[in-house]
Amino acid sequence: MVKQVAVIGAGVSGLSSIKCCLDEGLEPTCFERSSDIGGLWKFTETSKDGMTRVYRSLVTNICKEMSCYSDFPFQEDYPNFMNQRKFWDYLQEFAEHFDLLKYIQLKTTVCSITKHPDFSKTGQWVIVTEIEGKRNRAVFDAVMVCTGHFLNPHLPLESFPGIHKFKGQILHSQEYKVPEVFQSKRVLVIGLGNTGGDVAVELSRTAAQVLLSTRTGTWVIGRSSDGGYPYNMMVTRRCHNFIAQVLPSCVLRWIQERQLNKRLNHENYGLNIIKGKNAKLIVNDELPTCILCGAVTMKSGVKAFTETSALFEDGTVEENIDVVIFTTGYAFCFPFFEEPLKSLCTKKIFLYKLVFPANLEKATLAIIGLISLKGSILTGTELQARWVTRVFKGLCQIPPSQKLMADAAKKEQLIERCMTLDASCRDTKSSKWSTEPGLLQGCN
Repeated sequence: MVKQVAVIGAGVSGLSSIKCCLDEGLEPTCFERSSDIGGLWKFTETSKDGMTRVYRSLVTNICKEMSCYSDFPFQEDYPNFMNQRKFWDYLQEFAEHFDLLKYIQLKTTVCSITKHPDFSKTGQWVIVTEIEGKRNRAVFDAVMVCTGHFLNPHLPLESFPGIHKFKGQILHSQEYKVPEVFQSKRVLVIGLGNTGGDVAVELSRTAAQVLLSTRTGTWVIGRSSDGGYPYNMMVTRRCHNFIAQVLPSCVLRWIQERQLNKRLNHENYGLNIIKGKNAKLIVNDELPTCILCGAVTMKSGVKAFTETSALFEDGTVEENIDVVIFTTGYAFCFPFFEEPLKSLCTKKIFLYKLVFPANLEKATLAIIGLISLKGSILTGTELQARWVTRVFKGLCQIPPSQKLMADAAKKEQLIERCMTLDASCRDTKSSKWSTEPGLLQGCN
């Protein structure tokens, strides 16, 4: 029977996991490699410790009414959208209120997580940790990995010919903290997600010029809706979900595009979704204004670099670039696992309900927070942690590993066939499939 549970990471997912363990009568021990709780929400001036953390100016995209833990609402005097400091204060208050801090070991790095020799019978795990140069070994009945998405920065230099000849500064958004160090420089930001938009807007106030490159385009919405109410509060409704389920995808897409273009014509701003690319959406109140004012210049995808310039896919060239910032996301990474578990956990398709690895005969390992949501990550991870702790306790059951692996393998084969078909469609000038993108998208 599961009793001792190791929780890896004391960020948003880790804190909810500790509390859910306590709610189910389990005994959690949390290992956090940094000097404080909060994960990426704990701002620091540098990233020398390798931890991914927010930049100083970050503001939440989800309003407080829809982004709190279920049993710990935000205080009334908190603003609807919080900066990183205010949000970290909330996490600290949550941990103190439920007396979670005593279960957390700070400055403790998890070196390895391996199966106990009698795992097939007990489901136990051996965890080796390191603190101040000293290694410790302990056995746990179950493990909840709460390290999130942001461990390993994705820096796709090989996709940009000539980048190694570039003489300017190259960095990933993980290293970006404050805009002052880019005073009077020409900065190229590559990637238009929420981070790319935020970084470009903030740099526009200090840099000599900001170029924002995107290969796909994106839809841009603001934090407020009609009447000044938070946008996400107004659109997250059951009636909208019902409409999305009953309308054909092409009709729904047409309605959404029409509504989004009412606020601003995305094509005029250089933000329109490139044909054949998946639609993306970011939250940014200032980017359209910065584009109108010339503080941010939209550019197509980068084709190649020279020592001082960038050539773009539309044939234009920008000279005298001082800094290139890649806001190209992160790759899933679990450095403390051994193969084949390490590779399997990076493939979401082999995680049952995006939580339990499909190849384990005992359901005593769970990945918490490896999800992408339209709403708050707090609510999603709390629900995951509730379910996981009930599985650990034996109150809920999941299918046997043989069935999970077989189902995952079938899905993987289907995806591979669809990708092959999609590639053949792009290579064929006239194809009945190419006029039916919805059919191909259904395989993704």
